[in-house]
Amino acid sequence: MQHDYEVAIVGGGHNALVAACYLAKAGKKVVLLEKNREFGGATKSVFAFEGVDAKLSRYSYLVALFPDQIKEDLNLEFETLSRSISSYTPSGNTGILINRNFDAESIESIAAFTSNNEESDAWERFYKRIGEVAEVLAPTMLEPLKEEAEIKALIGDELWDEFVAQPLEETLNKYFKNDVVKGIVLTDGLIGTFASASERLSNICFLYHLIGNGTGEWRVPKGGMGKLVEALLQRANSLGVEMRAGTEIIDINTSQDGVKVKLNTGEELKAEVLLSGAAPKVLERLTGIKASPFRDGSQVKMNMVLKRLPNLKSGMDPKKAFAGTFHIDESYEQLERAYHQAKSGVIPDVIPSEMYCHTLTDPSILSESMQAAGNHTITLFALHTPASLFDKDHNQVKAEVSKRILAGLNSYLVEPIDELILNDLSGKPCIEVKTPQELEAEIDLPRGNIFHSDLIWPWRTQDEQGKWGVETTHDRILIAGAGAVRGGGVSGIAGHNAAMAALERLAKSN
Repeated sequence: MQHDYEVAIVGGGHNALVAACYLAKAGKKVVLLEKNREFGGATKSVFAFEGVDAKLSRYSYLVALFPDQIKEDLNLEFETLSRSISSYTPSGNTGILINRNFDAESIESIAAFTSNNEESDAWERFYKRIGEVAEVLAPTMLEPLKEEAEIKALIGDELWDEFVAQPLEETLNKYFKNDVVKGIVLTDGLIGTFASASERLSNICFLYHLIGNGTGEWRVPKGGMGKLVEALLQRANSLGVEMRAGTEIIDINTSQDGVKVKLNTGEELKAEVLLSGAAPKVLERLTGIKASPFRDGSQVKMNMVLKRLPNLKSGMDPKKAFAGTFHIDESYEQLERAYHQAKSGVIPDVIPSEMYCHTLTDPSILSESMQAAGNHTITLFALHTPASLFDKDHNQVKAEVSKRILAGLNSYLVEPIDELILNDLSGKPCIEVKTPQELEAEIDLPRGNIFHSDLIWPWRTQDEQGKWGVETTHDRILIAGAGAVRGGGVSGIAGHNAAMAALERLAKSN
């Protein structure tokens, strides 16, 4: 087969762009094919509301897992900002404030809420322990996949038992007694994952949320998530990547010699290796390569633009409360109850959710006039709202779920959030709601699963996972998206690892 390209890449999200940059930097001829008119996938920024000069990170909005090494390797002009506040959790007319650096104010806040120092002491011990795991696990993410025994030896038996071997539920019960404190910790095991604390899938999710760059710190992308896309596009262009937007792939055929890609234009491209930044389920439709079973996506996403920040019944300064992650009805008991209700096919009576205000850390996504007016953006992520709930009567269920989410938020506010939402140019409230089904329709997340499939332990658990965790049953097709081993989250890790695997295959063929 005579090849038009050495590598063809399906999809134009951040992972695909990372892969394209590494391959082009190595001197390979690369074409990147994106069916939408714009690149970026879940990491793009948009002006979501008519006549409102606020550029929102519509789907994904914070960065923790994107390794500094990738940024340095590719010389990306992309900046992330630290949040001084980690989280605020209201409960009744009081709450718990946790600063990014766990300081005296954080300790005093937990102590005042629980009437003792036991939980703040436990907090420090617990996060010191998971910090030790992050420190040794993070550097392995850009290396060939290590065996489980190797990772266990790096982490040590005690930490392995606490964070891997036993369900997260047992570890949380070992450290914490207070229901609200326990829930704050548990949320990192649930975002993007429809699971109970008793299932080890929550352990996996927890690790992914806490190991980024060895610190686990979640940072705000300066200028919005679209700035990452812009930086990657600029670098890809400078390296000579051929990028085609608005180009849909309708068929992929493989042979021992290479891969043929048929486009909706009737054109057929030939490449030695194909990388897929799309979800494994999408790749299955194109190639027949079977995707592993996975759970429904279970998050509803809301974006809002406010006239001003709301005041809280607890009296906490809104600029502190909303600068970090604002937890709504996320005690341990509330999280578990909502999960079991949703699993039984019932909309949770109380829907746990969390939100934050991008513009308190980075006002640059607003025009100067909006900044002067005191306007702010709010992003909300509701948990335990799986796609299955919306399969029948989608719009009706969406309306009811939205109503319950906002009711949960309003229970902690002095005035209803509805009264503070800015109107767009046509007089409509600046609020949008995305269900799992809408996430699938708009950015090809199967069943709304933001990780493309269930997260997998970031080490080798099965022989067929291959050297880099990106391999498929066909040697010339590799997964370069979130569905790879170590692919979850906005990380670029799967893109890097797929590029490394592709370079090894191209070296062999030459």
